Amino acid sequence: MTFKTLKYITILCGFCLLFCGLAFAEEDDSDQQIGDFSLAGYGEKGKKTWDLSGKTADIFDNVVKLKDLSGNLYGEKENVKLTAKEGDFDRANGKIHVEKDVVITTSGGAKLTTDSLDWDRVNSVVSTQDVVNINRQNMFTRAKGARGETGLSKMNLEEEVLLEIQPQTKPGEKAANKIIITCDGPLEIDYAKNVAVFNNNVKVDRQDSQIYSDIMEVYFDSSGTDEAQGSDTSDDAMLSNTKIDRIIAKGNVKTVRGENITYSQEATYSGKDNKVILSGRPKLLIYSTQDFQGLPK
Repeated sequence: MTFKTLKYITILCGFCLLFCGLAFAEEDDSDQQIGDFSLAGYGEKGKKTWDLSGKTADIFDNVVKLKDLSGNLYGEKENVKLTAKEGDFDRANGKIHVEKDVVITTSGGAKLTTDSLDWDRVNSVVSTQDVVNINRQNMFTRAKGARGETGLSKMNLEEEVLLEIQPQTKPGEKAANKIIITCDGPLEIDYAKNVAVFNNNVKVDRQDSQIYSDIMEVYFDSSGTDEAQGSDTSDDAMLSNTKIDRIIAKGNVKTVRGENITYSQEATYSGKDNKVILSGRPKLLIYSTQDFQGLPK
C-alpha cells in the first residue's frame, strides 16, 4: 500500500466519522461535539457563495451550536465577513444567531459591532435589538436596534440614533469641526445613494449652530475627493471623505446661531454655501443689538 493511497483512506475515514456523528445526533436526539466544523454553499459553475466555520460544534436535531465562529458571504460587488464568540446555525432554514463580540466587516471598508445578531443568509438581511456601532469611512453611527442589508449599504436604525461626521482635511489645513446628528428614530440610511432620513426629535449640532426639526433629510457629497485620490474612482475612494451636501429639515424647524433663533416649517441648508433658506411662515428672533449698530437713526 502506497503512502498516497493511505492518505486518501485517512481522509475518507475522517468524512465517514463526521457524517456518522451527524446521523447519530439526529437519530438519538443527543448532542455530538466535533472540532473544526465547516459548511459551504455553492452557486452557478461551482462558485462559492457562502461559508461557515467554528472552532467547535455541538450538533443537535435542528441546530448546530458553534464556538468562535466565522462566516463569509461572497457577493458580486462586495464580500462580507461575520465573526462572533458563539452562534446557533439553524440547519432547516439556514439562519444564524450569533452572540458575544459580534463583528461584521465588508470589503468596502464598513464595520458593524454589537452584542448579538440574527443573520438571514438566504435573504441577505441582518438584524438586532441591541446597540450597534457602524463605522464607514469618516462617519460613525450608533443606535439601539437595527435591520438592513448584510453588506451594510442600506440600514434602518430604530432608536436613540447618533450619527457623527468628522470632516477630513488636506495636509496643512485646520481640522474641521465634527457634525453630530441625533434623533429618537428611526433613521433610514442608504450609503449607496448618499442619503439619510432622520425621524422624530432631530437635532444637527455644529460648533456655531444647531438645527431642530421633526424630520430631516441629509444628502451626502462624496464627489470632492477626486483631487485628493488622484484618478482613483473606486467606491472606497469616492466615500473616503463623505461630507454634507445639503440638509432639508421639515416640521417645527428651529435654527439657532449664537443668540439668534429662527422658526419655520421647512429649512434647507447648503453645505457648499453654508447658508440656510427658510420657508413656511419663517420668524426671526434677534437678541443681540450689535447687528444694528451703525444704522442711521
